[in-house]
Amino acid sequence: MLIKDPTTRSKTLGVSTLSSKLVVGKKVENFTLIDTNLNPIQLKDLLHQGKPVVLLFFPAAFSSICTKELCTFRDRMAQLDRTNAIVVAISTDSPWCLREFAEKNRLNFTLLSDYNREVITRYGIYHEEIAGLRLLAKRAVLILDQNGVLRYKWVSDDPRIEPDYEKVLRETERIFKS
Repeated sequence: MLIKDPTTRSKTLGVSTLSSKLVVGKKVENFTLIDTNLNPIQLKDLLHQGKPVVLLFFPAAFSSICTKELCTFRDRMAQLDRTNAIVVAISTDSPWCLREFAEKNRLNFTLLSDYNREVITRYGIYHEEIAGLRLLAKRAVLILDQNGVLRYKWVSDDPRIEPDYEKVLRETERIFKS
């Protein structure tokens, strides 16, 4: 699989420095994205609920790895619910595609469309190209505390690699207890 990443200047998988825009211990920038019902959702409104927010970025709905990843989070929502966390998944797919994806896979958390690639580019978590498709989200997990401070960051330069689900649960629990 060839991936062009603007930080590596090569056509192979590389280590990204773009995601360094997201610094653990620093507040993340607010955003507004559209949900599967075409409603605008702002990060600051999620944070105002006073709960940790888990942001799951994924490259493409209906791809095998993304489906497995989001269904794994779906199946672990009871554990995440105990931490009082709000889980939101974000991709560059259209809101209509994400609605179908959520319905087909019975996803029990919010999906947001970054169709215009504003958040992934602002946060620096994108692949310049994957298999001829430009500007897809990298697979990433960001956990924010109730104040919008980034407490945990995992970003994969290889879209085939899934997050460590147990670590995400442990980190969310740790943030909830602090």
